[in-house]
Parts: sequence; structure tokens; C-alpha cells
Amino acid sequence: MPIPPTMNELIDDLVKRIKEGDFPPGTQIPSTSDLADHYDVSPSTISRAVARLRQRGILVGRPGRGVFVAEKPGR
Repeated sequence: MPIPPTMNELIDDLVKRIKEGDFPPGTQIPSTSDLADHYDVSPSTISRAVARLRQRGILVGRPGRGVFVAEKPGR
């Protein structure tokens, strides 16, 4: 079983997947629980990573709808 990623590795992989088009601009990202299962980390780790990507302008939250890739992702 592979070792779960560090926070920075998790963030880097999410950014890479966005840049490669796995999650195109304007699309909703998978749920916290789906991402936690995919990366084999806790939901709170996913929440912290998503919060950092929201601070960087890469992701945007829509209350009651979910988290989406920004139309013009930040750095």
C-alpha cells in the first residue's frame, strides 16, 4: 500500500490534475469523501487542501452547491 501524500504533494497533484484538464475550469471537483478515498487521507486533510487552493484562487466555493475550479485559475 502506498504512503498517503503530504499536504504539499496533495495540493500539487490537485493543481496538476486541474492543469491537465481532469477538472476543467467551471467544473465541480469531487466530494471531500471521494477525494479522501482517492488519496487515502482524512476528510479534514482534503478540507485543508481545498481551503488553500481557494485562497490561491484556483478553486471557488458556491454555498449549497459545492467547490468548483475557477474559470481563470490562479497561480
